[in-house]
Amino acid sequence: MALFLGIDSGTQSVKVVVYDMESKRVLADGRAPHALIEDLPAGHMEQNPGQWIDAMDTAILQAVSQVDREAIKGIGVSGQQHGFVPLDKRGTVIRAAKLWCDTSTTEECTLITEALGGEEAAIAKIGNRILPGFTAPKILWLKRNEPENFSKLSHILLPHDYLNYYLTGEAFMEFGDASGTALMDVRSRTWSNEVIAAIDPVIADYLPALSSSDQTCGTLRSEIARKYGLSQSVLVSAGGGDNMMGAIGTGNVVSGVATASFGTSGTIYAYNDAPVIDPRGEIAAFCDSTNGYLPLMCTMNVTKVSEHFRKLLEMDHAQLNTSIESVPAGSGGLVLLPYFEGERTPSIPDGSGAFIGLNGKTMNPDYMVRAAVEGVTMGMNFGLQRLKELGVSTSEVRLTGGGSRSSAWRQIIADVFGSPVVSMLEDEGAALGGALQAAWCWSRQSDPNVSIQSITESATALDESTRLEPNESAKARYEELQAFHTSLSKSMEPVFEKHAAFKR
Repeated sequence: MALFLGIDSGTQSVKVVVYDMESKRVLADGRAPHALIEDLPAGHMEQNPGQWIDAMDTAILQAVSQVDREAIKGIGVSGQQHGFVPLDKRGTVIRAAKLWCDTSTTEECTLITEALGGEEAAIAKIGNRILPGFTAPKILWLKRNEPENFSKLSHILLPHDYLNYYLTGEAFMEFGDASGTALMDVRSRTWSNEVIAAIDPVIADYLPALSSSDQTCGTLRSEIARKYGLSQSVLVSAGGGDNMMGAIGTGNVVSGVATASFGTSGTIYAYNDAPVIDPRGEIAAFCDSTNGYLPLMCTMNVTKVSEHFRKLLEMDHAQLNTSIESVPAGSGGLVLLPYFEGERTPSIPDGSGAFIGLNGKTMNPDYMVRAAVEGVTMGMNFGLQRLKELGVSTSEVRLTGGGSRSSAWRQIIADVFGSPVVSMLEDEGAALGGALQAAWCWSRQSDPNVSIQSITESATALDESTRLEPNESAKARYEELQAFHTSLSKSMEPVFEKHAAFKR
């Protein structure tokens, strides 16, 4: 028996699954929460990496207590992308990690972009725009706002890298998660000297050497092995960002499949054999964590929007589902721009929620709930349409995240996307992806020709009971509404910028 731990450290909690390579199923799991730091200024989103460690310890011990610990051969770690974990020369965390959803770095984005010669030049140099969510502007923010802390900096890691560092003592970074830093040229898979120079040349010494995604980060430190009751020979695979691991966990490792994650935030992405560079910068040109590529769009507002309405209107999830089903497609012309926390795509860090179409009929809880769900789904569809425009073909969309558990919401997704949709039997895609990458890495120790596809093909099962086809009349309605939604979003950008002054 060969068992593998998959760890997903997200914004809210750590999830752990134990995957059995022989039976091709998850045998056990564990979970523990952690929290954001409260009462920070608007736009600042931070966490204490020590909480990730505590939560991971708790979740791993829960999971391994249910299985034969001697059978555990490997661990794969998934972590929230883009976060900046600054370490000093002793490997101690200098300050709280700034997260993917932190939008306090807009000035730093502008400074780096200008140093590169403008937005088009930035895309030409590294394949991506410099966005507030990415890691590079967070490093410049530290230099400009906390010079004393910047002077202590000796190692730059991402959240999943920090967990790997805790497990193995090795500072290690693989192509997938590194491609989301805006420090890497995704075409050459090398650190960008120009971006580094725009921040501070000294940080070149603080970045780990880049490694391919099929490499081993290391094995467990002796004290960690004792803590978990595992063998010190347990390997830790390269791991990756949560989207990269989610791709593995949903079998999105070959062309033709798209994954859409309807969680607190939303992502939509598809595997590609070659880099996909969007000249408009709306699709992130990421690498995946199997040595391929993962063009991706991220929105910051998905189930957090539906949850705001559910709590405001005092509904449970069943009532929310019923409410959605009671209103026709298009919500009677009521449209929501759901930028409750600003937005990453389109890049509107000062955005807010905006309704248009309120009248005597639509000023109604059911209509508002459906419009909210339609609004975030059309935000996701913006990304799917752009992927297709860039030549990424998809015949099926695999769904993960809390939003996909609602049958009414799934039908809206199928209708808005104009594509068949289906959920996964194992919904913890990122954690499962971590376990599968670890299984791949372990298998390659004895057979270097083992492919990631051979590992995932029988492990990522679809829940066929959730499969839905688009309704043709609703699909046509949403095609019209999508064009209006996109146009409205673009026209509102200057309004949001002007309104931001009143929030200060």
